[in-house]
Amino acid sequence: MAPEHRSFAPRPTRRALLTAGAATAGAVLVGSAGAPATAAGTTRPAVIHLPNGFRPEGITIGGGPYAYLGSLGDGSIHRADLRTGEGSVISAGPGTPSVGLKLDHRGRLFVAGRGQGARVVDARSGRILASYVLTTATPTFANDVFLTSRTAWFTDSYQPALYALPLGRRGELPDADEVVTLPLSGAWSQVPGEVVNANGITGTPDGSALLVVQSGVGGLHRVNPRTGVTELVDLGAAAPLTNGDGLLLTGRTLYVVQNRQNAIDVFRLAADGRSGAFQRRITDPLFDVPTTVAAYKGRLYLPNARFTTTPTPETTYDVISVPA
Repeated sequence: MAPEHRSFAPRPTRRALLTAGAATAGAVLVGSAGAPATAAGTTRPAVIHLPNGFRPEGITIGGGPYAYLGSLGDGSIHRADLRTGEGSVISAGPGTPSVGLKLDHRGRLFVAGRGQGARVVDARSGRILASYVLTTATPTFANDVFLTSRTAWFTDSYQPALYALPLGRRGELPDADEVVTLPLSGAWSQVPGEVVNANGITGTPDGSALLVVQSGVGGLHRVNPRTGVTELVDLGAAAPLTNGDGLLLTGRTLYVVQNRQNAIDVFRLAADGRSGAFQRRITDPLFDVPTTVAAYKGRLYLPNARFTTTPTPETTYDVISVPA
C-alpha cells in the first residue's frame, strides 16, 4: 500500500473502459453493456465488483474458489466467489484498516492492521481468533503478511523491522506476548518518517530467505530470517521498483505490483533469490492503482485501490483479472 496522493491527471471513466473492450495483448476481455466481463478461455468473470465505498487493498485466494479482500475503510473482510463474482462481507471491520492479508490451509486469515498491529480471523465464521500488538514503536504501519509453515511474517512500512508470529507444530497461534521483532540491517537504509519503506513480502524460491520490497527507494531486499541482515537483489538493468507493492512468487517467477504505474513487473529469480532477470511487464486499461496480487488457475487477480480517486461511500471498487 502507498499513501494516497491525488495530483494525477484524470483517467478515462470506468464506464468507458468497461464498455470499450480490450484491444491490446493481455488485456481483459469485456462483454457488452449490461453483461458480465469474462476472462478469455474461461467462464470466470474478469471484473469482480466490490461494494461501493469498500476501499480494498489486500487480496488472498483459497479453495472454493474464493477471494478474500480487506477494507482500508473499516477493516471489513469481503469474500468473493471467483466463479460468479458474487460476494459478501464475512467479517465486520473493527473500524480500523485491513491492509495485507493471507489465508492458511486451516481457514485462518492473517490480517495486517496498519497502526493496529495484526489479527487472525476465521474465514468461515468471520470470528476474530486473536489480536496482536506488533510493536509499541511509533509511527507504525503493519502493511503486508507472508505465511510459512511455522511463521506469519509482517512488514512495517514506518519501522526498520519485520514482526513474526511463531506458530506451533499444529499451527497453534502464539500468545500476545510472543511476537518476535526482527530488526533490518545490512543493505537496508530506512527513510525516516511516514514514508512507505517495507511493503510487500514473500519468500525466495528455495525457501531460505525472505524477499521484501522497499517502495520509497525502489529496492528488492533478500532478508535473512534469523539475523535480519539484508542484501539488495541484483535485478540487472531493470527499472527501480519505486512503486513496488504486493509480491507474488510462483516457482521462480516473481510478480511485483507497481501500484502507481498500473503495472506488474515479472522477474525470473535465482533459486536463492539473490538475483533475477526482468521478463516482461503486464498492464491493463482497467488497472486503477492496483496494490497487490493473488493467483488462481493461470490468472492474476488485483484489487483496484483507486488512490487517485477521493473515496466516498458511493465510490466504486473492483478486482481485475489478467492472464498470468
